[in-house]
Amino acid sequence: MDKALKPCVAEAIGTFALCFIGAGSICVNAGLVGIALAHGCVLAVMISAMGHISGGHFNPAVTLGALVGDKIKPPMAAYYVVSQLAGAAAAGFMLRAIFPAVTWQAVNLGTPGLAPGVSVETGILVEIVLTFFLVLVVYGTGIDDRGTWKAIGGFGIGFTVLCDILMGGPLTGASMNPARTFGPALAAGYWDNHIVYWIGPLAGGALAGLVYGRFLIKH
Repeated sequence: MDKALKPCVAEAIGTFALCFIGAGSICVNAGLVGIALAHGCVLAVMISAMGHISGGHFNPAVTLGALVGDKIKPPMAAYYVVSQLAGAAAAGFMLRAIFPAVTWQAVNLGTPGLAPGVSVETGILVEIVLTFFLVLVVYGTGIDDRGTWKAIGGFGIGFTVLCDILMGGPLTGASMNPARTFGPALAAGYWDNHIVYWIGPLAGGALAGLVYGRFLIKH
């Protein structure tokens, strides 16, 4: 457990930052482009800052993708997910303390949700595709030694999140991250269609782990 402490603290901090800035941008009504920039930029800088400590997952779907590709061991993966959920929950309650109820209740503290006319099945499909792209880029820039990582990998990952939100934000909120949904949902008490944001991202992350971690990464 001592060996896991520093990476887990890094994962909690990074996930806190992602949820605090990302959900906060929704609370202040930053608009689609502003919300996409907030999520993408904070993720890029936090991965750049913390990637050398924990790998900069900040997302249970990324951790599952790494586990499927045998890039993290099951006990450490479990520690990572608990840390990510804790960081996300702390961010959600921090936002609730900052914003007046009338502000955060209007957007459920920035919790992702399905747009009118988007079914649960469609929402899951969208989240699978978006998260597949995200975890594929994590592998290509942050895990595969042949990639561009260490210096600029975080920005490739951040830009992927930015692009995903520009497309998927109006449909599902483009969470791609169970922790990003869980934190504000817990603080707001808003659980509508919550299963979409677990099944979709985890399936997409696992699929990317299979494709890149078990096939493309082979020399």
